[in-house]
Amino acid sequence: MKTILIIAWRNIWRHPARSGVLLAAVIAGLWAGVVTVGTMNGLLQQRVDYVIDSELAHVQIHHPEFLAERRPGDYIPGHQQIFDWLGNDDRVKAFSPRTMADGMIQSPLKTSGVRIRGIDVPMETQTTTFHNHLTEGDYLNAGTRNPILLGKALADDHKMEIGDRVVLFFEDTSGELTSVAFNIAGFFNSASTDYDQRNVLVRSSDLMPLLAGYTHYHEIAISLHGDANPAQVAADLNAAFQGIEAETWRELSPELNTLVELGGVMLYIVTIVIMLALAFGILNTMLMALFERMREIGMLMSIGMSRSRVFMMILIESIILTLGGALAGMLLAWGSIYHLSGSGVNFGMFADGIAELGWDHMIYPVLSMPEYITILGLVVFVTMISSLYPAIKAIRINPLEAAKQV
Repeated sequence: MKTILIIAWRNIWRHPARSGVLLAAVIAGLWAGVVTVGTMNGLLQQRVDYVIDSELAHVQIHHPEFLAERRPGDYIPGHQQIFDWLGNDDRVKAFSPRTMADGMIQSPLKTSGVRIRGIDVPMETQTTTFHNHLTEGDYLNAGTRNPILLGKALADDHKMEIGDRVVLFFEDTSGELTSVAFNIAGFFNSASTDYDQRNVLVRSSDLMPLLAGYTHYHEIAISLHGDANPAQVAADLNAAFQGIEAETWRELSPELNTLVELGGVMLYIVTIVIMLALAFGILNTMLMALFERMREIGMLMSIGMSRSRVFMMILIESIILTLGGALAGMLLAWGSIYHLSGSGVNFGMFADGIAELGWDHMIYPVLSMPEYITILGLVVFVTMISSLYPAIKAIRINPLEAAKQV
């Protein structure tokens, strides 16, 4: 085996230019592919983290018909008992009740449809990080009468400034149309332009009396500790209380759940495309080397080298060449992802289009160790497969015919 290794190593560097080109192709291709996969993972992970941390939280509770019908009267029954249950569950990090209504916002310029979210400010800031998206003004300052927060996109559309007054129209629990003036306290700018144009935030204590003469909530957002299972918490809530429906973020946002599932598939698709290109490169290089060494291989067989040793020699040459390039490419990709995970990849030139889809233009690539191992394993597998044909062709050489070649 030692002799075969020595011969294989010397054969690789017999034509350094050709071997160098293949190595460079392996390194560049693998580096580009791994960084691309890391960027895609970062894009998906960022979106998931943003939606959970800023909007949905891990679990939400509603009246069973609220999300489908969004009627003001479909509020959560027995909310105080649910509050007590959540407060005593070690899996729950924080929770925030919300009073909600769909309606219209009217400014001197125009009228737009909006979703009105009434929040408990102290509890909301403990549950979500949405307050970090406030760009101007105060986060529903307690000193302002009927304060309201608008998305910057909505404010620009209505030509409104902080301190201006808008009127909200919505239906109360009895079906009567209500209109109330609110004072603009600040603007927020989330990752989604569509969200900014269609949502406004007010204090739950201001909205609730306008909807009904009693305390009620339409939504409870629940943030969990890192090791808690959202699906199990939702199942426990549904079992403990009647007349509610607890759902995880995956159920509340099926399109996001689909993206997460597709992310794993994309890892394999991108990797397979790279591997196919790698396989053809290996096959082409080894076949060229084989045709140039027909006489040499024939002479080795003539002096006693078995066909199995010739087979192993060709296989080892391919493995050394591609595995060396793969390790270098993976190391380069790891360094690039490590650097970019801190500095980020700026897609600022596409910021407006990305924002329309709800994505941030700063992407921080990420790739887990199991994913690195998976890609490396695929490289080794493809190398073995693509080396089989040249190796099999080598052992079928007729030594007498090969020795006659000049």
